[in-house]
Amino acid sequence: MKEISELQFPNDYLYAKDHEWAKSEGDKFRVGISDYAQDQLGDIVFVELPQVGTRRTKGEQFGTVESVKAVSELYMPVGGEVLSVNKTIEEAPELVNKQPYESGWMVEIKLSDPGELKGLMNRDAYLGFLKGPKP
Repeated sequence: MKEISELQFPNDYLYAKDHEWAKSEGDKFRVGISDYAQDQLGDIVFVELPQVGTRRTKGEQFGTVESVKAVSELYMPVGGEVLSVNKTIEEAPELVNKQPYESGWMVEIKLSDPGELKGLMNRDAYLGFLKGPKP
């Protein structure tokens, strides 16, 4: 596993405590897992995603990621309707390890409640969360 300083956390993404991210793409949001999450999981070998049209609330499970170490649930950082899923990672799940913010995204959603975005962290807050409380 890498040190936090070796991982990438783009500024224009919002992060959840469960290590998912959300990024505005016009009138929809892309969702995936952070570089920290993929690093903790290790080599990802399978991704299970929801069907298009599925609605999920904030914090509700929307899929799973299987690595050589474990199976981990994916949780919605914000609620919404699934508009599309990244079929590419179903065929090449290793993209989540290689490019968690680019080609390794998981779903695109139509946001249910824009107010839920306030519950997510910006880059600096997420880094603080990962480093834990100062002694």
